[in-house]
Amino acid sequence: MSVYPVTPPPSGFEAAVATFGRLVDQLTGDALGGADHAAAERFVHREGTEVMRQLFEAWLNARAESEAVRDVVGSDQVTRTHHRSAARPIESVFGTVTVVRDRVGARGASALTPVDAVLNLSANRFSFGVLERVAREAIRGSYASTVEAVGATTGAVVAKRQAEELVSAAAVDFDAFYKETAFDPVDADGDPRLMVITADGKGIVMRAEGLRPATRAKAAKSRHKLASRLSKGEKRNRKRMAMVAAVYDLDVCPRSAAEVFGDLTGSARKPRPKPKQKRVWASVEKEAGDVIGEAFAEADQRDPDHRRRWVVLVDGSAAQIAAIRSAARKAKVKVTLVLDFIHVTEYVWAAAWDLFKEGDAAAEDWVRRYLLQILEGRASTVAAAIRRSATCRKLEKRTNIDKAAQYLLGHVDMLRYDEFLRDGLPIATGVIEGACRYLVKDRMDITGARWGLPGAEAVLRLRSLHASGDLDQYWEFHREREFARNHASHYASGEMHWLARAAA
Repeated sequence: MSVYPVTPPPSGFEAAVATFGRLVDQLTGDALGGADHAAAERFVHREGTEVMRQLFEAWLNARAESEAVRDVVGSDQVTRTHHRSAARPIESVFGTVTVVRDRVGARGASALTPVDAVLNLSANRFSFGVLERVAREAIRGSYASTVEAVGATTGAVVAKRQAEELVSAAAVDFDAFYKETAFDPVDADGDPRLMVITADGKGIVMRAEGLRPATRAKAAKSRHKLASRLSKGEKRNRKRMAMVAAVYDLDVCPRSAAEVFGDLTGSARKPRPKPKQKRVWASVEKEAGDVIGEAFAEADQRDPDHRRRWVVLVDGSAAQIAAIRSAARKAKVKVTLVLDFIHVTEYVWAAAWDLFKEGDAAAEDWVRRYLLQILEGRASTVAAAIRRSATCRKLEKRTNIDKAAQYLLGHVDMLRYDEFLRDGLPIATGVIEGACRYLVKDRMDITGARWGLPGAEAVLRLRSLHASGDLDQYWEFHREREFARNHASHYASGEMHWLARAAA
């Protein structure tokens, strides 16, 4: 017979102590004598979780019993005086627990449960621990794998639909969090750091009701030549564009065109400054202009006096550039727009294949020559030169050459790479290209995924918090907001003396 513990357990904890004693007896007896470590590990995890469940349940009820039974005044100014005990199940990370607490009401008024406020219990049956576990799993993989992982590692039972609802509930304070917990502005006098903004779009496969009206109308009208696959030029019209934005600080790093060109050709590269205080986020619900506006608002919070140099990296999208210029005007800030050099490189390579056969080594020398000239600030000269090459050779197929030339001429003011490199500005959109992949594609584009709009937005918000390193801080903020929504808002201001203590 077990002798644990030596001292009598507190009232209400007897069941947990007895279960622990039986666990010790089994571990020290013959029951697991022939087991290997894996079997023992599974046994201790299962039985130990039950001990923790009973401990947690005992603590909840002891806490409820310690609270004075009180008449309370609701936000409707009605005093509740009718008391009765009521049990409430809670799905915790240890399993289902039940807490019995006082529920107080009045005729014609909804009942209130002060202990729920003291414990800051959620509006649903799940604990915040389960909410956080589900959310962290859901931002990594499918909801099916989320349910499986939660079931395998906790005592909680969560269905797939419940997991989706918990994720949506977990993300509701995203916008408020960033409005109320922004970076403190830094005194930028003498601070050479750049304020960098960048944005891009990434498509997400949506269910029909989640598509924007124009895309949904195209999808309804589309008729494909083949049933099993798309023919050339056909679109399924089933994606909705998520806008991805990033704001970060970057140290100035002057360099030459030759150094950048050396990086492209595989030469030894000197270390580049890394982004600091980077925040990345994505939204499939908001319009692109709104997300870009948020990026400018984020930058403005960090540099409210606009003392630093603001750099905006773009890929050439006319709509995106128009939204950026509009946001800059509203913010009353001067920005330097820089066209992504990698996009320029792709246009020049495409032009080369109008002049050379696929795989011709001479194409590489041709591309290198013109890219170096572009880095030296001679984009207009390059545009004229490649068009002249096509004309002199009397090419019939010159579509890519004309596209490249037009691309260069249409963005000359953003191609002053000689000045940008001299001033130490970034000229590539690697940060946002990476964010489109790890923030959106890696989760939202898993095989078979088709999203509803609210669910997609919730997952993107939580992934954004995780990618920006803000998820842990967000959970604290979210619990405070849940207390205000679920509890404080239902009581009269005169009740705040004990509600304040509960919130603390």
